[in-house]
Amino acid sequence: MAQDSFPALPGIYRLLFLYLEPMSTIAPALMVWVFPGSSWFHHQLIPSTLPASTAPLDPRTLMAIWQLTNCYFLLGLISSLVFRAVRDALPGNPAAQERILGASFLALGIADVSPPFYSLIVATFIGLPSDLKYAPSNWNSMTHGNITVVIVLFFFRISWFLGIGRKRYYFGQPQVQASKVK
Repeated sequence: MAQDSFPALPGIYRLLFLYLEPMSTIAPALMVWVFPGSSWFHHQLIPSTLPASTAPLDPRTLMAIWQLTNCYFLLGLISSLVFRAVRDALPGNPAAQERILGASFLALGIADVSPPFYSLIVATFIGLPSDLKYAPSNWNSMTHGNITVVIVLFFFRISWFLGIGRKRYYFGQPQVQASKVK
């Protein structure tokens, strides 16, 4: 049996953070750039039964949509490419893999829930009309992606740090001090 080259990211964590999360952030970017486009994305930000407008977006709105799209794309690329680089460059060093993944997960987790910066969850929730805030059955896929999926990913990041369902190599392990040479 071949040795796992990425022991710091096993099982469900690998599936979520190496494949599903990058796909869930890169796909909306491609949908804005290719099809159905910026107007569709703008319309999906707030769930509505009304059809999307066919009128072009004003330049400020279009610029904000494109900047947000680039953020989605960047997050997807970081998760996908950087995590693969960690796996490939450090196959025999799970502690180093875990330190780099932990720094990434910490940054992503802070962005998930940090109130001072109006996290994605809070910003999306506050922006919803009051009749939709507590009616998840009326949310669309974008609203669920920005609230439900982000909450699930945040809890998986916390579970990863706690070592649930995986062996820990760095976080939660006693640190060995290098002895001083006299």
